[in-house]
Amino acid sequence: MAGLLKKPVKIALVQLASGADKPANLTHARAKVLEASQAGAHMVVLPECFNSPYGTSFFPTYAETLIPSPPTKEQSPSFHALSEMAKDAGVYLIGGSIPERAPASQEDGEAGAKLYNTSLTFGRKGELLATHRKVHLFDIDIPGGITFRESEVLSPGNKVTIVELEEFGKVGVAICYDVRFPELAMVASRKGAFALVYPGAFNTTTGPLHWRLLGQGRAIDNQVYVAMCSPARDESAGYKAWGHSLVADPMGKVMGEAGEGEDIIYAELSGEEIEKTRKGIPVSSQRRFEVYPDVSEGKVKYEEDP
Repeated sequence: MAGLLKKPVKIALVQLASGADKPANLTHARAKVLEASQAGAHMVVLPECFNSPYGTSFFPTYAETLIPSPPTKEQSPSFHALSEMAKDAGVYLIGGSIPERAPASQEDGEAGAKLYNTSLTFGRKGELLATHRKVHLFDIDIPGGITFRESEVLSPGNKVTIVELEEFGKVGVAICYDVRFPELAMVASRKGAFALVYPGAFNTTTGPLHWRLLGQGRAIDNQVYVAMCSPARDESAGYKAWGHSLVADPMGKVMGEAGEGEDIIYAELSGEEIEKTRKGIPVSSQRRFEVYPDVSEGKVKYEEDP
């Protein structure tokens, strides 16, 4: 697995504060992406639901139509804003996520329309490279903590997303709750990803318990870099994001971590660090697939259902 990262890459995680005004959110995101680019970032990541407040009551209101692609500016102002940000900044942009409305089929009628939590990745010329719909929906009930059910409004995506960044290599992209399912990370890393990127909005119950541990765990499991990008915390919001965007290296060391407010976290990712880690602790050559299965060689889906 040597040579996963062709040359060093500087990543920027934009921990963004977003409110109810979508055009203002897009303008603010653009300013931060350009700021990260001017600081030398090659790859920029935005948070989950960066263009809207996070919550089941907001998804239908803020949802945009992405299919057929490319959508018109009226159908998806966020798509076009992200494309322009990537092109003008000259960066690879993992555009957090936005609520997506998928058109209903003629057979299903209007009642068949579905909503998704969707991440768009753009290349340096503003071209769409990949789309990831959140695979695992955030349905939890912690007594005395938080109850939340994305499945009341959203439908799940149905594929693993691996994106080729031409001069650097591959990254795996997933969203928030997806990080709790190691299978996605294992597949992406074994298919050659040098980093796993998770836009995510953990909350003030699960965040202090698991956010950092999960990022470090996925990095250690797979001996790759992990980047987790959160919204900034808004104490006046109904859903309070944890913040603490971070980058972990292949040994699980946290290279940089934000606090609760707006910030941009930078990290330099090196292929040599991946190779050194895998040489020192060679788990990739010590796995016993005659004892247990290799999930990356099973029936893995890389395309959404038609």
